[in-house]
Amino acid sequence: MTIEQGNVIDFIGVNDEEKFISLTISDHLEWDDTNEKLLLLQGKINSYLKFIESEQIYEQYPNEKSLDVHIVLLSLHLPNEEGLIFLKSVKPLIEKTGISFRWDMESES
Repeated sequence: MTIEQGNVIDFIGVNDEEKFISLTISDHLEWDDTNEKLLLLQGKINSYLKFIESEQIYEQYPNEKSLDVHIVLLSLHLPNEEGLIFLKSVKPLIEKTGISFRWDMESES
């Protein structure tokens, strides 16, 4: 599962110790000048938000309603300038809904 599959949640994990559910977006695509990746990423994030806000997440994890929810973008490539602007602007918008958002780099090994 990857960023190209817009309506699929790539990975879900529960951290019982730190008390959160983590939904991870797997991003292997390079950042492009036409910003097609930004459109894919925006659609993927919207799908994740819909999954959370519709409470579908709790159909799979009914006992975890008290846990915080985190969305993690795990990227293989560094973002270009437009990508950085997007990531910096989307973070506060997502976090206004009470959902944590962060972006991390994946190692190629």
